[in-house]
Amino acid sequence: MTYNFTCLTALVTGAARGIGRATAPTLRSRGANVVASDVREDVHDLANHGIATLVGDIAEESTAVRSVALATERFGCLNILVNNAGRTLNKPLIDTTAADWDGLMAINARGTFLHAREAIKAMLKTGGVIVNVASIVAQVAMKDTAVYAASKGAIAQLTKAIAVEHGSHGIRANAVLPGVIETDILEGIVSDSRATLASYAPAQPLGRVGQPQEIAEVIAFLASPASSFMTGALVTADGGFTAL
Repeated sequence: MTYNFTCLTALVTGAARGIGRATAPTLRSRGANVVASDVREDVHDLANHGIATLVGDIAEESTAVRSVALATERFGCLNILVNNAGRTLNKPLIDTTAADWDGLMAINARGTFLHAREAIKAMLKTGGVIVNVASIVAQVAMKDTAVYAASKGAIAQLTKAIAVEHGSHGIRANAVLPGVIETDILEGIVSDSRATLASYAPAQPLGRVGQPQEIAEVIAFLASPASSFMTGALVTADGGFTAL
């Protein structure tokens, strides 16, 4: 099933790569006005899809303010926020520095909070939907992911808090918890990211890792009226990994 987003405006963070790169054009192709942001300059490539683009660091308050302003000034409103931007850290806890913690939390937790706060301000009168991208490590432990798991756990709980606090304003908030997805997130962390990704396949009941477009479809569902009675939900999309 596809969902129609005609006359709606969406903001997608971390849109230059991976899940965000799949999500922004998906929403646009189904009628939404889309603003796409990323710290990478090549987010501007999405302009070819009729998407408004913005370069900025998600951890900076000014980026959240500018992104929401771009949506409301250009398109008149903001109906959907997809908080996708983030990064990972694979390191044993005892080797993790305070700078590691601060840097990851700034992007994953602080960035999500800032964009949600600014989006909610724009949605208070009209209502809207927030979809936060967390991870299965928000719920299950995996080796060498302590700080990453903590940041994604923060996103999961922030999602629930938004749902409780702003349901009366017609604002829904849900989170998708992807499993292992074939993106470039491992590049720069391991020497052979493709081989590492492939090594996870046998651990999934479906026998493979996921694709960004598969998560984009879950996001589209959560952003659509088809999920109108869902808020505060953590939706796992992991090929069955956490069912084992």
